[in-house]
Amino acid sequence: MARYLGPKCKKCRREGEKLGIRARCNSPKCGYVKRRYGPGQHGPKRSPKMSEYGLQLRAKQKMKLIYGLMERQFSRYMDKADRQTGATGDNLLKLLERRLDNVLYRAGYGKSRNMARQLISHRHFYVNSVRVKTPSIQVEVGDEIAIRDNEKAVKFFEQVLKERVGDTPSWIEVDEKNNKIKIVAEPVPTDLGENLNTQLIVEFYSR
Repeated sequence: MARYLGPKCKKCRREGEKLGIRARCNSPKCGYVKRRYGPGQHGPKRSPKMSEYGLQLRAKQKMKLIYGLMERQFSRYMDKADRQTGATGDNLLKLLERRLDNVLYRAGYGKSRNMARQLISHRHFYVNSVRVKTPSIQVEVGDEIAIRDNEKAVKFFEQVLKERVGDTPSWIEVDEKNNKIKIVAEPVPTDLGENLNTQLIVEFYSR
């Protein structure tokens, strides 16, 4: 699966905020904490005024980085969202939020979506009692996710849960005692936390 392998903190600096691309984004060692200005060899400089296209492009790039997607993957989600009934921007967010790697990150079983993606590929999780290894699986309301019954894995996830940052969204129910996650409702766009402008993204693909 294609993924971005370059410097992560450089992307946070480019967008002017922490994107949570990796676990280190939530620590004082994050490059954005040390240098709160755009990347480049000449240091801090005034940002130029963006055109309408520039704003749309930055909104798209930001969402791609947050969810860890490449252009082709993101375009497919956009096409699927456009074919569904309702607001295209809300449909896009719901599709991305219902990815298995994102659900695990939201539930606290990964310090970042990248970490959650790696743990899934190592077959640490079951969805409705079926062992899975595909991070892009779309979960549905009523689905149950459980971790592999392994002493070492259980201890690892207990530590990850202790270090989690942020609250669990209302549409995800977490049973930490039994290490189970249940999807109890559809994702609510207003309950996501990130400052994402889906209207600009829709406008970008409507050109």
